[in-house]
This record gives sequence, C-alpha cells and structure tokens, in this order.
Amino acid sequence: MASEPTLDDVVHDGRLRLAAAGVGSPESDAVALAAHVLGVEDAEARRRMILRHPTEPAFRDRFTALVRERAARVPLQHLTGRAHFRRLTLQVGPGVFVPRPETELVAGLAIEAARAAGPRPRVVDLCTGSGAIALSVADEVPAADVYAVELDPAAHAWAERNIEACALAVGLTLGDARTAYPGFAGMVDVVVSNPPYIPDGMVPVDPEVRDHDPEVALYGQSEDGLAVPLAVAARAAELLRPGGTLVMEHADAQGETLPAALARAGVWRDIVDHRDLTGRPRASVAVRRS
Repeated sequence: MASEPTLDDVVHDGRLRLAAAGVGSPESDAVALAAHVLGVEDAEARRRMILRHPTEPAFRDRFTALVRERAARVPLQHLTGRAHFRRLTLQVGPGVFVPRPETELVAGLAIEAARAAGPRPRVVDLCTGSGAIALSVADEVPAADVYAVELDPAAHAWAERNIEACALAVGLTLGDARTAYPGFAGMVDVVVSNPPYIPDGMVPVDPEVRDHDPEVALYGQSEDGLAVPLAVAARAAELLRPGGTLVMEHADAQGETLPAALARAGVWRDIVDHRDLTGRPRASVAVRRS
C-alpha cells in the first residue's frame, strides 16, 4: 500500500502548479497556503516540510482547492484573510486594497516625521483603506494621536476590523479625504496618504490588482493619475500646521511629476522624493510653508 504524500510532496506540487500559472512567488505562496490550512505560521509549515510530515486527505483537498484559486490569480491575501505589514498582521479580503510591501516605506516616513514632531504628535491618514499606515503609526509611535479617513464603506469596514483586532488607538471616519477633519485645520503635525494614483486608461497588468482591488482605491481620475493625489495634498495643506509634514505615496512613473506639482502649488517647501527597496520612486515628502 502506497504511503500518504508528505507535506513537502504536496507543497512542491502546489508550487509547480502556481509557477505554471504565472504566479510570481510560487514557492512562498504554496507554503503560505499550506500554513493557512494547517493553522500554523509559515516557519512551522517549513519545519514540517523538512521533517516530511505525512498529510491527510482533508488537508490535501483543501490545499488543492486553494492552489486552484491562487492559480486563477485570486490574491493570496484574500485566500488567507491576512496581510503582513511592518509589525502588524492585518485582516483583508474582497472590498479593500491589499497593502503592499512598498507602502511600508511610506509608513516608515510618516513614523519618522511623527517622532520628530514632538512628544504628542497629531497624525492624519487620508485614504486609509485597510488602516495599515495609520495602525503602524499608532503601533510604533504610541504617544501619537492618530486619525484616519476612508471613503469606501467596504474598505472602512475592514479598517474597523483591523483597529479592533490590533487594539490600537486610531480615530476612524467614513468620509471624503478631500474634506476630512475640518476641526483640525492648521493643527496637524503629519498627514500621510496612499491615494488612488493610477492614470486613467492605464489598466494594471497583474490580475490580482486589476480584477480584485477596488477601483476606487486605484485610479487617480486624470490622464496623469494626479487629480486625486493633488486634491488630497491640498486638503493636507489645510490640515497641517506651518512646518508640518506631508508624506504621499505615488506610482513609480510619478517620481518627478508629483514633486513638481507640489512645488507649483506654492504651499510646500523641502520637497524630497524617496525610493523604495526596489529602487523605484515611491513617496514624496514635503513641509508646509509658514
């Protein structure tokens, strides 16, 4: 009688199927799906693979079904229900933009600005989505007063879940970032935003983004993709105190156009663009003029 396939055998087969489907990270995705089915962390799944743990039919059936969905380019995070972001694990799924590793740079820049702003900085996250940036600031700058706004009700619901699950103090509002927090005008130390910025007519190549991220979180509503970001930046200028800091994510093709547009607005100084870990332009930082 043939022995049951080991965990290593099953994951290896899943990796091959994902690679054949064009998934960019087939090995790590296969391990993550196995860990999800087993109810363990990825490191424990890898340990069991090394030890060649046997598998049961129920595990193989569930794992195979998830691999089939991932091969159809359903986002890994939708299948596992979670996304890792800096020190946090967030709940995500259909209806919310999945936070990307490159946005960790944006959160880090906001955290640096908040730490430099004083003993109790006020930080506002415009277009918060899952709440990833706001929650990271609250986590890593415990003295900060952190607020976040999200326009889309579905994404807002995910942010609510994450605030509750992370047990961090973030004031969340359902509303338009372009008019948010009128009571804070001139009183905010840091405004951070990952706004929609994809140029109109430019359809994302990755099916995970194109077919699953909500359109309201993707498109910048202009040919250059900057209509929404600049409207958000204008609101940030109203919220920030003189000397306050704006941190804004952008597309890699906007590393020159966004800083130039901020400079033309006449309310910003010390505009610096930053590259992510892949070397691509990713975020602009600017200081509110007096």
